[in-house]
Amino acid sequence: MTSGIADIGLIGLAVMGQNLALNIADHGHTIAVYNRTAEKTRGFIADCEKNEPSAARVIGTESLPEFVAAIKRPRKIVLLVKAGTATDQTIATLLPHLDPGDIVIDGGNAHWLDTIRREQELTAQGFSFIGSGVSGGETGARFGPSLMPGGSPEAWAELEPIWRDIAAKVDEQTGAPLEGAEPGKPLSGGVSCTAHIGANGAGHYVKMVHNGIEYIDMQLICEAYWLIKHLLGWEADAIGQVFADWNRGELSSYLIEITADILQQRDPSGDGFLVDKVLDTAGQKGTGQWTSTSALEQGVPANAMAEAVFSRALSALKDERVQAGDALHGPKLPIVNDAPALIASIRNALYCSKICAYAQGFQLMAEAQKTYGWRLDFGTIAQIWRGGCIIRANFLQKITDAYIRDPGLKNLMLDPYFRDALHSGQENWREVVALAVKSGLPVPAFGSALAYFDGYRSSRLPANLLQAQRDYFGAHTYERTDQPRGKFFHLDWPGDPRVQVEV
Repeated sequence: MTSGIADIGLIGLAVMGQNLALNIADHGHTIAVYNRTAEKTRGFIADCEKNEPSAARVIGTESLPEFVAAIKRPRKIVLLVKAGTATDQTIATLLPHLDPGDIVIDGGNAHWLDTIRREQELTAQGFSFIGSGVSGGETGARFGPSLMPGGSPEAWAELEPIWRDIAAKVDEQTGAPLEGAEPGKPLSGGVSCTAHIGANGAGHYVKMVHNGIEYIDMQLICEAYWLIKHLLGWEADAIGQVFADWNRGELSSYLIEITADILQQRDPSGDGFLVDKVLDTAGQKGTGQWTSTSALEQGVPANAMAEAVFSRALSALKDERVQAGDALHGPKLPIVNDAPALIASIRNALYCSKICAYAQGFQLMAEAQKTYGWRLDFGTIAQIWRGGCIIRANFLQKITDAYIRDPGLKNLMLDPYFRDALHSGQENWREVVALAVKSGLPVPAFGSALAYFDGYRSSRLPANLLQAQRDYFGAHTYERTDQPRGKFFHLDWPGDPRVQVEV
């Protein structure tokens, strides 16, 4: 049995686990690996020995006692297993083999409340627990993800050297992702896309919000594509070129880049373009729903992110939509003669909507930190999203700059850069939404983002009538504009004479 030579251990050798293990080994750290099925471990080790330059630093183990014994104390053990019950079961079988002071790191897409519970339970038993968001998919895991760890500062100090080594790197001056990592040849230099997020479940909460933003980012891009396709009648490759052009400007991002590639991909099984053959039903794994649910619970108006979740739900009703398409009719599509002007307007609509979507995400995190007692550094969060993760974009450097200018910024839309971008783009944004509505083309994300912008900038909203309605039918009380805030009244509405009383 190999004893106490591994710097870190990893349980769970699905695709993400394998790639993260290789990333760790590439950076000079010896790693012990274990999987519930020994055949999986043997296969992984055999592949490493054939194909991986860093294979000598990967130690395969076939039992938990062997696995734990192979790791230096205090042991650092990463779990990359299915979130939920499987994580709890893995922890339960692992703990009897550990010593006080050992650190368990959950790198799955765990619900933050589960992470808070696990951290409390393990701390009470003398162990440490870190819940770390890991974003970037299998490629990020292999060559550099964005890592969002939450837990005690002492546990983070033990994990930090490895997490900083394996995280994505960005240019210190521009924030642009550094690229070119190869197996056995990791990147050096740059700023690592990881930082201690906060206590207990903070890391997994921030990762969840990242995923909620990812949902709306993708939906906005899809709506832009759909408008160009139907209003201009262009083929997919021509639309892909538009996205390629956009990727050279303020919209530059990983999602815009891959959209350009996707739209220009020809169908390998026939004529035309692959995107036109892909079924229009979108899947989801639940983190977008968690984000929307948390926003409702926190009372944060994250309507655009919720619309992205509902859009996926609507797409799943494929058979019903086919039937409804025959029964329900909309307007005829207009003829658009000025293609460059329309594309410029859609670009403005996309950028303005993106600002609102991110504003909602950061507003949600700001409220959650009050609820859970965290102290989140929003400039740092934007920094570690600049590389490795799915939403990485030049745009995030602007968010980092905004929080450097004003660490107490209430809403991204109030930052001078984003305020000016919204002011200069809103006319085209409104025209695009209006044209889409008149044309019968659904743009729920564009529309809900615009409604958020208009609602947030309104010093008066029709909620005065709503409050009166609530008091009328349920005696829920109301406040008056000519009285101090926090002073409530009730009117005996059906009575005569009608008497207002202070409550």
